[in-house]
Amino acid sequence: MPRRRERKQAVARLHQMACLDFNGPQLIAPVLRELRRIIAFDSGGYFYPGPDGELDAYLENPALQAAMPDYFDPRMLRNESQVFHRSLQRFGEVVRHEHGPHLLEQLIKVPYADLRRSDYYNAVLRPSDVSNWMSLVLRTPQGQGIGMLCLYRHGGARSLGRDEAAALAPLEACLARVLQPGELNTDDSVVADSGLLIVTPMGRLLWVSPEAERLMPQAFGWRWCANRWDGQGARLPLALQLLLQRLQWSWEGRAGPALPQMDWRGAGGWFTLRATRLMETAGTGEAVAIHVTERVPRVARLLAVLQPLALPRRQHELAYWMARGLSEPQIAARLGVSAATVVYHRRVLYERLQVQDRQGLLARLQMPSTSVGGPSLA
Repeated sequence: MPRRRERKQAVARLHQMACLDFNGPQLIAPVLRELRRIIAFDSGGYFYPGPDGELDAYLENPALQAAMPDYFDPRMLRNESQVFHRSLQRFGEVVRHEHGPHLLEQLIKVPYADLRRSDYYNAVLRPSDVSNWMSLVLRTPQGQGIGMLCLYRHGGARSLGRDEAAALAPLEACLARVLQPGELNTDDSVVADSGLLIVTPMGRLLWVSPEAERLMPQAFGWRWCANRWDGQGARLPLALQLLLQRLQWSWEGRAGPALPQMDWRGAGGWFTLRATRLMETAGTGEAVAIHVTERVPRVARLLAVLQPLALPRRQHELAYWMARGLSEPQIAARLGVSAATVVYHRRVLYERLQVQDRQGLLARLQMPSTSVGGPSLA
């Protein structure tokens, strides 16, 4: 079990993340990093409804990630239902019935020895060396399912038990706040990369740019990799097929003149997808270009710069909100402290980072000087 001081600091950082104006499944990696300082586990996972309503997955264990096509095969549902009370593929049912951390013995309806002999275990768990895990369903305050967190132990490691469940339970609301998808603001983001796919109107892949080769697995995970080749050509994930359908409707005059576009956000980041029809030339059939653009919220870059500075909690919060453009009275109200406390920590922060004013702080944090919430440059 991680040391008490380390656990306390990790809990504080998670609560700090829950107070930011940036949240969603793309934060699962730092969430798992902090949870590892609270509970000992070998790998983590997060299952959540994607923008298209289909269940998506982020898994640190590469072998378990590689098993996802088998897990989401409809035939696996029958095998899973033979050994578990509920299937994650029926996420709504899981949300209705599972409250608080659940240990493996609470999830299975057969003896552990029978689980290890099942087709489900042999197809999904045995190749990844997973032997034990704990799950926690996350919900909005209104009870809507956000996702399910899974902490795995491998091989002969000691099973997760009541102590670990007791450590995880108080963090449920905090983790839900961190991982709940928030609003997307294109104006408060930057383009990190872009790529191009060329496909037929029916969705058969014809060509992929080198940039798209990297972006597509990042955006769609196992759904892109599993469908990469079916013997006749790569098949597109359902979201891209729907994008092509909307383009077809616009050709037929059944939709507005604007080019079909959608935002896709998951554990791999935020992507904008746009479809355009290509001019038909002699010797070629109809084709469609799908432009894939990776967008990075400025706040994500800010957090990446702040993290290695290892600032004390209050200075970290102050630097974050000053970089986000809040005035000192706004920061005091948000943090629940006096204006004098903000002034004191601002002076200590400036001294620590060797800057003279807010403009110097923004330069130190590699942020643009235009503010979001107010012009105060103290």
